[in-house]
Formats: sequence, structure tokens, C-alpha cells
Amino acid sequence: MEIRADAGWRERALAVMPVGSSTNSKAPALLPEEPEVIVRGLGARVWDDRGREFIDYRCALGPITLGHADPRVDAAIRDQLRDGILFGHPHPLETTTAELFCSLVPGAEAARFLKTGGEALAAVIRIARAHTGRDRVVQIGYNGWLNSLAAGARVLPGATSASVPGVPAGLAALHHAVGWGDDEALDALFRAHGSEIALILVAADYPSVPSSAGFYRRLRERADAHGALLAYDEMVTGFRVALGGMSEASGVVPDLAVFGKGVANGMPLAVYCGRRDVLGVLDRGEVVVTSTYGGETLSLAAATTTMTIMRDERIPERLHERGAQLQNGLNDAFADAGAPFRLEGHPTCPQFVGEQEPIDGFLRAAFSHGLSLYRVVYVNAAHTAEDVAETIRRARSALAEVGR
Repeated sequence: MEIRADAGWRERALAVMPVGSSTNSKAPALLPEEPEVIVRGLGARVWDDRGREFIDYRCALGPITLGHADPRVDAAIRDQLRDGILFGHPHPLETTTAELFCSLVPGAEAARFLKTGGEALAAVIRIARAHTGRDRVVQIGYNGWLNSLAAGARVLPGATSASVPGVPAGLAALHHAVGWGDDEALDALFRAHGSEIALILVAADYPSVPSSAGFYRRLRERADAHGALLAYDEMVTGFRVALGGMSEASGVVPDLAVFGKGVANGMPLAVYCGRRDVLGVLDRGEVVVTSTYGGETLSLAAATTTMTIMRDERIPERLHERGAQLQNGLNDAFADAGAPFRLEGHPTCPQFVGEQEPIDGFLRAAFSHGLSLYRVVYVNAAHTAEDVAETIRRARSALAEVGR
């Protein structure tokens, strides 16, 4: 394979890597304004290979909650690195990190670790099927690529597919995609298959988070009435909307849940947790979920430090305050510019809602003005009030440029 000597990172990546990135949503689509690669991050800022600095609201698509290169988390990783990364027996951090996690998350009577949300969600589905003796799963929202099994389900956070190539038809038929808040479709599903449904697996609809408690309550009631389990996909909402995610924010506790992005400030770690009796299928050997890297110590050390800081310094409240400043300021700027879009949802993870082409035009211009934004806008604890004020000024300049 021959690549031009002057090829850019995007061209080089596409030559050796499908999509040009291992994470679809990170592949740049708004070049040349958007960075091809990011090489460094500190606090609320990131830099690309050309030396351009950006105020960062992508935050690695959510995992950076404290800020890039947080010195306390980095110190915990370095301290553990001196003692080792991975062993042939459990390290004490496996137990102590699980203890801390369970003390913070409502309904988490027990917890185990994996590396990614997709595999943790796959574990939850298998556990639910084994516990209930049923096969059907209801999917609401984006549950990761591994669990986009139902026709019409989210295959990416902003995209659905009428079919599921690569998934056997018999398996896809056992997964049912339902839209957020679609009580009518849920009632029809339970009338037709109520005794066969093992699990309702729900990921929050970001624009609807502030008013979601009623829907979560109705899901809990349906699951209980039909002997099904309820599971929350907290990959984004956990440790961001609240420490305990949507179970804390809504007051409705699920049977199972999956956390990840907010737990370790960027280190790779996913947690699946829930009722001890449901997870008992693992103790009894009825279901095997196991991974060599589940107890990798650097991520556990990072998670312990991250969760402790988030608890002791009330980080979700700080994210809420800073996110509200950003969301309100940007929406004022959009309204003043007559833009056909706005940010809706919880201040810690609001989403662009409106016409896609103008949104893309603004995001492209925002990159030119040193703002790294995404369709979901994430703040982290390193963003200051001054950072947000500067962001709003730059956004107004970008809107004016788009208008011209």
C-alpha cells in the first residue's frame, strides 16, 4: 500500500482503517475546519496537530468529566503503575472500587467491571434472559453498536436503520425498538408478547431528560406488571446528570444498569450492576461473563479517584451550573441570529435540535473560531465561567460568519 508523503492524517487513516477511526463519531466530517486529529488536552482545552487550540465541549464524547489530564487522576494512575497493571488474581482495587460505586448508585447491590459499554450491555441482556427464562428484549434509545439488534433501532446516537445487516433474522426478531415516550407502542408490545419479554433496556433521550421521570415510572410499572426486568443504559447520564444517573435523577430504580463514561475521567472502564438476586445467575454459573481486562488496575485507580472527587466536590452540581450557563448563552445567541436550531435537554448533556444542515454549518464555523462542539454538548469540571463567556462570544462570531 502506497500513501503519498504529504498525505494528511485523515487520508492516512482511511487507507488502513475502515471509517478512518475506531470510533465512528470521532471521524471528522467537517474538514478542513474540523481537526483531523487531537494530540493533547489540558483542563477544558485541546490542541490539534497544527497547534490550533480549542475550547473542548466534545470531552471525548462524554468521558472527560473532571477535565483533561486532571492531576489527581493522573497521580493515581502513576502510583498504581509502579505496582503493576494486571495480575492473575484479583487486585484489592476490584473490591474497593465496587464498594465505592455501590455506595453511590441507587439500586447497585453488586457490581462488576468490563471495558466498554457495548459488552456491558450485552452482559445485562444475557443476565436478564437467564434470570427470567425469557427471550425478548425491548430497546429504547441508543444502546451501543453491540446491542443495536432490532430493526428500526438506533445504530448510532443520531441514526436508525430499518434492517440490521450482520444480525441473523431470528435474533433480530427477538429485539424490539421503541421510540422514547411511545407508550402506545409499548402497550401493544406487552399485549402481544408480555409473557416473553425479559428486559426493557432504556437509554435516556437527551433532550427529554428534564421531563423523563414520568416515562421511567411507567416503564417500571409495565416491567413489574409483566414480570420483566428494567435496565438503564447510563453510559452518558451516569455521574453526569447525577452521581447515580437517571435512577437518582428520576427516583425510579431499575433492576440492572450499565455505567461507564463518567466513572474514570477517560480511562476505559464499564460497570454493570444491579440487584444481587438478578446477578446471582453469575454466582451460580448459569451465565458466564468474564474478561481478562475487567480488573485492570490503572482504570480502577482512576475510577476510585474520579468517583471520590465527584462525590466530595459535588461535581454533578457544578456541571449543571456551568452547563446551564452555556446552554442558555448559546440559545440566546442562536435566537438573536435567527438560527433554526437550539440546545435542548439537561444542561450537562444538551443536544442540538433543529435543521441538520444549518447545525453543520454552525459547527464548521465554530471550529474556525476555536470551539470543538458535538451534537451533544458536554461540559467538564475544568470549564470556568470565563471559558463559557468566551465560548458564547466566539459562537456569536461563528454565527455572524455563517450569516454572511
